[in-house]
Amino acid sequence: MTAMRAGVSSPSTPPAGGVSVGGRRRRVIPGFGLSLGYTMAWLGLIVLVPLVGLFVHSAQLGLDGLWRIWTEPRVLAALRISFGTSLAAAAFNAVMGTLVAWVFVRYRFPGRRLFDAMIDLPFALPTAVAGIALTALYGPNGWLGRWLEAIGIQVAYTPLGITVALVFIGLPFVVRVVQPVLAEVERELEEAAATLGAGRWQIVRRVVLPALWPAVLAGFALAFARGVGEYGSVIFIAGNIPQVSEIAPLLITIKLEEFDYAGATAIAAAMLLLSFALLLVINSLQSRLARGERRGGG
Repeated sequence: MTAMRAGVSSPSTPPAGGVSVGGRRRRVIPGFGLSLGYTMAWLGLIVLVPLVGLFVHSAQLGLDGLWRIWTEPRVLAALRISFGTSLAAAAFNAVMGTLVAWVFVRYRFPGRRLFDAMIDLPFALPTAVAGIALTALYGPNGWLGRWLEAIGIQVAYTPLGITVALVFIGLPFVVRVVQPVLAEVERELEEAAATLGAGRWQIVRRVVLPALWPAVLAGFALAFARGVGEYGSVIFIAGNIPQVSEIAPLLITIKLEEFDYAGATAIAAAMLLLSFALLLVINSLQSRLARGERRGGG
C-alpha cells in the first residue's frame, strides 16, 4: 500500500497502455514504428495511390491541355455551381445544425429520441431515393413546388434545388459533431456569467460559442466535403442544364461515357485541388480557434 501511495505500481497492477507478463511490459498495440508503418501503408493504398494515379493520368494532357479544359465555360460553370452550392449548404447547416444540437442537448420534450434518431436518416437513406423524393416534393407539380412557383420561386432544376439537396444530406454531419461538444460545455460557467449580470446573448456569444467554434467548423468542413462530391441526391433535382444547373461530378460522368478519360481526370484533379485548398483554410482556422480556446481556458 505504501508503495502504491508513493506512485510505484504493484506487480499485480498492469502498467498503463499494456499488460504485465512475467515482469515484462507487453503492449496491446505494437510500438510507434510498427504502428506508423501500418498506418502509412494503409493510407497509401486507400488514399494516396488512387490520388497519385488521378494526377498521373491527367498529366498526359500537359499544362496547356489541363488549362484548356479547366477554362472551358462549361467546366467553369460546373465547378462554380458545385462549390458555390456546397459552401452555401454547409454554411446554412452550420447555423441550423448548431441550433438543432442545442435543442437536443439542452431541452427535454416528448419525441426527443425519435427526432434525434431521424437526424441520421440521410446517412442510411440511399442518395438516389433522397433525390427522387426531393424532386417529387419541390418539382413543378410537387406538394411544395407548385405553391412556391406560384409566388415566383423555382426550386427544382435550379442551383437552389441543388442547395436544398445538399442541406438535406449535410445536416447530420454538423449535428453529430456539435452535439457531444455542446454536452460537455460547463453549465457552471453560464450560471456564473448570469450571476455577474450577463444577458442571454452575451452568455451565448462569450461563453458558449467560443467553445463550440472548432466543432462547428469541423461540421462545416464535413458537410462541405460531402456536398462537393455528392451525386445521387442532386442528379434528379438539378435538371442538369449545362452552365445553369450542371454539377461537376455529372460532367465527369459525361466525360467518362464519351471515353474522354483524360478530360474526366482533369476535372477531378481541379475539384481535388480546390477542395484541398478550402479544407486546408478551414482546418487552419479551426486549429487557431482551438488554440485560442485553450489559452483562454488556461
